Amino acid sequence: MVRAAVIPERRNRVRIIAGQWRGRKLTFPDGEGLRPTPDRIRETLFNWLAPWLPGARCLDLFAGSGALGFEAASRGAARVVLVERSAEVVASLQANRERLGAGAVEIVHHDAASYLCGVPQPFDIVFLDPPFGDRGALQASLGLLTDAGWLIAGAKIYLEMPAKTPLAEVPDGWTLLKDKRAGDVVFRLYSYRS
Repeated sequence: MVRAAVIPERRNRVRIIAGQWRGRKLTFPDGEGLRPTPDRIRETLFNWLAPWLPGARCLDLFAGSGALGFEAASRGAARVVLVERSAEVVASLQANRERLGAGAVEIVHHDAASYLCGVPQPFDIVFLDPPFGDRGALQASLGLLTDAGWLIAGAKIYLEMPAKTPLAEVPDGWTLLKDKRAGDVVFRLYSYRS
């Protein structure tokens, strides 16, 4: 008797590093361009953001796994909006929100540019970590964030991109606060002045 090999379902996981959900794991589906920010980079980023995070209003514009947005909520952000265009990924984000009881997290099924063409809401912190192959979406988002009034004065903007890609041209009024490279990834933190 020959038995068929059982192939385990692939489950992608990323853990929340600190805060009220420290150590909890987020699950997410495979998806084109879906690449969670690694633990080491998230740890550095959230150390940078520590003075501004408690009570902040955060926008995770290319949510993907939700690692950045759920980490922000875990560490005390008052409101976190996760914007994601994939219906399958949105369903995963909703399941993670329910499992954590993350009442401060809102999930929006939209692409970034369409969302930013809506009625602007003020945010203190914005995460920009688009799929690495989608440079056009990133560049369009940079201008819309500033021109449409999504950023409060002093807002912090996190930008993550492949090290091989030329750095995105940021709008006037964005000041670079931090800049670091980890392997094939460059990540930066900016401050916005209106």
